[in-house]
Amino acid sequence: MPARGEDPDAPKSVHDASPAASGPSPNTDPAVPDPAQGGDEGSTGGGAGHGSGGHEGPGDTGGPEDGGGRRPPRRRRIVIATSLTLVLLLVATLALPFTREGLVDLWCEVTDGVCPVEELPPLTEEEETDWRVRMEPEEAALWGNYVALGDSYSSGDGAGDYLPGTAEPGGCWRSENAYPRVIAEEFDFSGSLAFYACSSHKGSDMIKQIGTPESQIERVTENTSLVTLGIGGNDLGFIPVLRTCMVRMPVLDSSVCVEQEEDIDERMETFEETLEEILAEIRDRAPDARVLVLGYPRLFPEDPPGMYYTLNRSDQLWLNDLALRFNELIRDVAYRVDGDVYGSRSTGSVEYVNILSALNGYEVSAEEAWLNGIMLGRLGEGLRVDRATFHPTAQGQMSIAERVRLQIIEGPERQIHVSRETLDDVDPDQLRSELGGPLDPMFDPDAPEVPASPSDGAGDT
Repeated sequence: MPARGEDPDAPKSVHDASPAASGPSPNTDPAVPDPAQGGDEGSTGGGAGHGSGGHEGPGDTGGPEDGGGRRPPRRRRIVIATSLTLVLLLVATLALPFTREGLVDLWCEVTDGVCPVEELPPLTEEEETDWRVRMEPEEAALWGNYVALGDSYSSGDGAGDYLPGTAEPGGCWRSENAYPRVIAEEFDFSGSLAFYACSSHKGSDMIKQIGTPESQIERVTENTSLVTLGIGGNDLGFIPVLRTCMVRMPVLDSSVCVEQEEDIDERMETFEETLEEILAEIRDRAPDARVLVLGYPRLFPEDPPGMYYTLNRSDQLWLNDLALRFNELIRDVAYRVDGDVYGSRSTGSVEYVNILSALNGYEVSAEEAWLNGIMLGRLGEGLRVDRATFHPTAQGQMSIAERVRLQIIEGPERQIHVSRETLDDVDPDQLRSELGGPLDPMFDPDAPEVPASPSDGAGDT
């Protein structure tokens, strides 16, 4: 990738030395070397090099060839540089249309660099010196408020110790043991935690609720330095998929799980666009924030030892593969959005946090599982797969928090920048005033109370 401030498409030029005047000076004896022309015999024409051993090139007008038979070093360098330039231009002309866009494409292909979608304008002196501040990953996450968004895997549903008013039908089931609470206690943020992840929420809900007091995205503000986002399980319908797999008749019908794959693939395609829109909305509100996008953990062992209730080994492997494919989709969207951020020289970042193996060895069938197992109904009611089933316990949330912690410390595999203006303006009062977002009812005593979730949360994540 070209260095900042360089235009990779700027034409390269070779600057020759000015040629010497042709022929001997009228005021000198032609038999006596002229010191002003290098002191060489025959150095009076064609820009011949300095020192002994040179000879005249084509177009030289005076002096015989000396005994060395070699071009002087200066002329050789000029010829080589000129030839290379012509070769490169010829290759570019043959391979691509000889345009500015063509040369940009050629540069990106040769350097295998991260290329922006649109051509970058050259950096101005003001941008180079004042616009962005490079920061270490940890400090880039801690200078402002931390906003935690997502569904039940981020709210801590299933981990116990729920916050007052959240553990009820239609509530968000936010746990003291959820990874956002663990992260907020472990790091010294300049601001505070705005914990708004909510059980049963979908990515599509997050988009639809923009502009309303119950919106999660509206909690994100300009002085947010860190966002964690875990969303998509309910868009995929993961709990209903599990219910279909487990509560089936006859019990040994092994095709029920796999028959859902076509519908799941369609939901994945829809969610891909939804996630891109969510990240764009978050970036629009907090362009300097590090946005950490979490995947989902694997529920069953990589090599299942046998049946888990009504799920046979092939069912468990299929569900594991579904989780893997969904994580790959989330990862690819995050990388793609971050590529645009980096390529456009913007601030902040979008990063993927891989938690697929966070429960490795402690999956739902383990003796000491970090996941809640299925909920059993009363005798005669059969299996009941509901809200907290297959959700991380407090220990599972701790394991997820460890993956988030490492990402905060290590950062992405690139530099992170924050706007200098943002850093100059931020202060404790500003951070407190933004906590909760502009539409949070707690900042408007006249606003009516809003229910935490549009659904009762049954069977959702």
